[in-house]
Amino acid sequence: MQGHISDGVWPTMVTPFTDDNEIDYEALEKLIEWYIAKGVDGLFAVCQSSEMFYLRLEERVKLASFVKAKAAGRVPVIASGHIADSPEEQLEELRAMAATGIDALVLITNRLARQDEPDDVWLANLEKLLAGLPDSVPLGFYECPYPYKRLISPELLKRCAETGRFRFLKDTSCDVGNMRAKLEAVRGTGLRIYNANSATLLETIKLGMTGYSGVMANFHPELYVRLMKQASAEPEEAELLASFLSMASLIEKQLYPVNAKYYLMLEGVLSNFECRSKSAGEFTATHKLEVEQLRRLTRYMTEQLGGKRV
Repeated sequence: MQGHISDGVWPTMVTPFTDDNEIDYEALEKLIEWYIAKGVDGLFAVCQSSEMFYLRLEERVKLASFVKAKAAGRVPVIASGHIADSPEEQLEELRAMAATGIDALVLITNRLARQDEPDDVWLANLEKLLAGLPDSVPLGFYECPYPYKRLISPELLKRCAETGRFRFLKDTSCDVGNMRAKLEAVRGTGLRIYNANSATLLETIKLGMTGYSGVMANFHPELYVRLMKQASAEPEEAELLASFLSMASLIEKQLYPVNAKYYLMLEGVLSNFECRSKSAGEFTATHKLEVEQLRRLTRYMTEQLGGKRV
């Protein structure tokens, strides 16, 4: 199954922690089952939502291996996790991650050059990494916003896609025009593009966008699954659903991923909302109320759409 990257909804997985600040693998297994029961098409383990910048290399590797093993035969799993500054350390991280058997190894675009460095430097560093990675491992890109956002130009993306090694791009441009140009640039190649932004998702689906890979799939992935499948079949419903998802996604500006973990507590999946990247102590009573209201609205929206499983 390695290398199979399906269309659809790919949650950027959160990482559960115990009260002692260790990865909670029992809760993680329940979380994997929750995603799959909601109908997702793949899992993006070890990403910013997973708090990868706060995980040791051995934790990142074990996390990816665990998710791959538990999801095996049901949905594909991809992972990122090269967070070091030096190319030598990054190559070590990437080789370790590739050895887990994940379906694609995702490169973080801002790790390939500093913010003030041009695309020539970025491309040269990419070529060095590619030379050190096995040809058999499918690759992807993630325009991670931290520590700075580096978007790939359509021209550069086309050049990468034509190597035949890249299968996945998580786009964070939040710009329909940018995504339209990228879609055109990779047409006919094996690279699929996934929008991370809720507000622009329906419009990009109409343009041929492959899927959704964003933080809101940690709240109500089933509604994104429905939108992806109903966009052309029921356009009026899709417009209403897309509007709801766009407004609901404003909760991202709250204390994420603490709030996503609280939502998952309400779902009976997690037992706490501990994080390493954010202080759970900053999650106020009002924050909790807003998440509870979102969950009620999600249930109402599902009922209004007929409660059909897609």
